[in-house]
Amino acid sequence: MAHYSNSDLFLVTPLVYGVVGAMRKFLDLPRRLPGWNRALNWIWVPGAALFLAAQALDLKTTTLGDVYWLLSLGMIMAVLLALRDYRPARSLLLAMAPFVVYKLVEYVLETPEGKIPKQYDAALDTTQGFVIIWLITFIFIARSQKKQLEKERVLREEEEKAKRLIEAQNAQLEHLVAERTAALTNQAEELRAALTELKTTQAQLIQSEKMASLGELTAGIAHEIQNPLNFVNNFAEVSAELVTELEEEREKPDRDLELEADLLADLKQNLQKIHQHGGRAASIVRGMLEHSRQSSGERVPTDLNQLADEYLRLAYHGLRAKDKTFNATLKPDFDPSLPPVEVIAQDLGRVLLNLLTNAFYAVKKRQEQGEPGYAPTVSVSTKRVGSDVEIRVRDNGTGMPESVQAKIFQPFFTTKPTGEGTGLGLSLSYDIVTQGHGGTLAVESREGEGTEFIISLPA
Repeated sequence: MAHYSNSDLFLVTPLVYGVVGAMRKFLDLPRRLPGWNRALNWIWVPGAALFLAAQALDLKTTTLGDVYWLLSLGMIMAVLLALRDYRPARSLLLAMAPFVVYKLVEYVLETPEGKIPKQYDAALDTTQGFVIIWLITFIFIARSQKKQLEKERVLREEEEKAKRLIEAQNAQLEHLVAERTAALTNQAEELRAALTELKTTQAQLIQSEKMASLGELTAGIAHEIQNPLNFVNNFAEVSAELVTELEEEREKPDRDLELEADLLADLKQNLQKIHQHGGRAASIVRGMLEHSRQSSGERVPTDLNQLADEYLRLAYHGLRAKDKTFNATLKPDFDPSLPPVEVIAQDLGRVLLNLLTNAFYAVKKRQEQGEPGYAPTVSVSTKRVGSDVEIRVRDNGTGMPESVQAKIFQPFFTTKPTGEGTGLGLSLSYDIVTQGHGGTLAVESREGEGTEFIISLPA
């Protein structure tokens, strides 16, 4: 059985100091228990004192190593008890308890010559194996718990930071609103005199302001790159851990070549994922920059089939960037004989993107209801109808009651939950089609079955 002589004490002291140092760092004692942390700086002193006393007095006892071990273990258990509200410390306490009991039993059974009676040898050997496995298992559990707590701490800090930022922005907005209200109040008399002149330009000003707001909202879609960037960051972090594991394995005298091969394969796969999601982020940025460019306001002959197909894909992949689990059937049905139509392509594209985004939102909501056999489907079709061209956007989503259809094109009216819709999308789309292109925008919907929007434009 393992025991420590006077000469062993010289080796045990730095070992204990190293173990205690690792525990201090793992439990962050300088911050959590500064008093205990300072005391543990001197953990080597009892060992050194025992060693010097044994040498000076020429003591023959072989229990000094065990005494120092038990003293050190007692201090470690006291620290863990002081930190029992900290989950990793509780796990370490559970890990250490059987080991301390084992050492106490060994110390009690040990003869004055430092040996263990033979009748207890087999039992203590078995117990020692169990204690070591138990100790290692709970050390890994404590390490995992600490990582999880650290992630939760970082998340809380980010949430608090975001909350403070929102509060600051709200305060700033309230201040600006108050200033603007005061300024408008003071200018009321002056505005009355100019009211007649302003009425003639009011429609153009409102349309211009709405288009500017829509451009800002559209450019904001670029937040979708956060998803592939999160994948890049996560795979990079995991790759760093794999490299560390590989380095540790290579330093072992008995290397596990199969484990090294597995680590290299995982590392290669992670790098491929990083490349894939990095390319996805770059693709999203290019698409959003193209979409958010300022409209020239000029009508040009445009292939409506190509335009509708482009925004069908953009809307679908935009939602897929947020929710990888979402899938839908796309049904384009384009009239091949459709001639080019003079439209403002970017403005009409915004209309299509808004209608298609709403369509995918509706089918996703219906899918989340868990309806058996339901298959989300969104279709876009074009055709020539007399002197007009029709674009139809249809979905088999949740549909709308008649009371909602009557208000659907009103500014700031939305059926989406707070924070998910501004209520301007369909209002702006209606203005673009009717005022900007001289066409019509109508809706047909049945609650629980689906919705169809019909854009009619002069050919």
